[in-house]
Amino acid sequence: MTKDSLRQQFPALTNKAYFNYGGQGPLSQVAKDAIFRSYDLIQQRGPFSQGVNDFAIKLQRDLRDMIASELGVTAHMIALTEDVTVGCNIALWGIDWKAGDHILLSDCEHPGIIAAVGELQRRFQLEVSICPLLKTLNEGDPVAIIGDYLQPNTRLLVISHILWNTGQVLPLKEIVEVCHNFSLSHSQRIFVLVDAAQSVGVLPLNLSEIGVDFYAFTGHKWWCGPDGLGALYVSPEALEDLHPTFIGWRGITVNSNGKPTGWKSDATRYEIATSTVSLSAGLKDAIALHHQWGTVEERYQEICRLSGYLWENLGAISGVECLRTSPPESGLVSFQLTNGKSHQELVNNLEKEGVMLRTIHNPNCVRACVHYFTLDSEIDQLVDAIGQVISS
Repeated sequence: MTKDSLRQQFPALTNKAYFNYGGQGPLSQVAKDAIFRSYDLIQQRGPFSQGVNDFAIKLQRDLRDMIASELGVTAHMIALTEDVTVGCNIALWGIDWKAGDHILLSDCEHPGIIAAVGELQRRFQLEVSICPLLKTLNEGDPVAIIGDYLQPNTRLLVISHILWNTGQVLPLKEIVEVCHNFSLSHSQRIFVLVDAAQSVGVLPLNLSEIGVDFYAFTGHKWWCGPDGLGALYVSPEALEDLHPTFIGWRGITVNSNGKPTGWKSDATRYEIATSTVSLSAGLKDAIALHHQWGTVEERYQEICRLSGYLWENLGAISGVECLRTSPPESGLVSFQLTNGKSHQELVNNLEKEGVMLRTIHNPNCVRACVHYFTLDSEIDQLVDAIGQVISS
């Protein structure tokens, strides 16, 4: 499938240059049609019927299988969730915390996760530290910095695979190894929770090789699926220690009298109750559509080519400075205006011209996102529009 034919599947790309994939990807017509077909089938069969129940179970099972294949893991380690934040909260609140336990975050985590950790700290009298990874964007060793901040009482590292503000790709396998090796010389295991909002659908992934404990992600960003559906990967080792926090019929086992007897044996123990089943049909077809263009490795290579092209052209504009001093390794390209003009005004003015990107508060910058089906001509349009706003 060519880029042009693929792009025709995305109505939201018509008459605009879209650079907000890291916030929300556009929904393809294929995915939207799959959602509507599923809704129609459910209503035709009767929404609360054995036939629809069987349909829902199979649909969600097939989606878990597809997600597991994308991540290089087995499906029984995948729990379907609403979004990244829900997945992170399942891991954060499911650990058996004790007063004085230590959580380590980076200084580049999303405010929603920072707020959740802050509430954990308050309720359970935990210690929380922040390690400075922002400064490693262009030089320095994030693995060494994380290692320096680990403590004998550290129970959890919360980290992003791709930093949402700068687009930096962290060496996750090496970070996990540092944490787990540190655990060997101390009395308790250090879990690693990854905010994977910006990595799933971008990076080729094999979580079994990486060895991460928890990997929370969504389908509505780089997979361009429906909003309201994501997933959480829980490693076999972590599954033994992570307790369900939100509890409902989907995650429990019952006896012949309908009484609860315990948790399901796999990660579905973290699923709760009624959800919008039809979204699973949309996400399945959204993921499948990407494979019609190329493999995940081919798509990632194209993302890097396009982000490099954008980075290079932004660097040629007087009054613009990219945060990275070398070509990006993801689809996120962050830059600052050095001539005193407002970042928010730039974003507002560009949106009036049909060019969409966003501001970031920390660090204070503008973020543009390219996908593998972004066009070179769209990047040229963005660069020209920025130049015109700056010079006006």
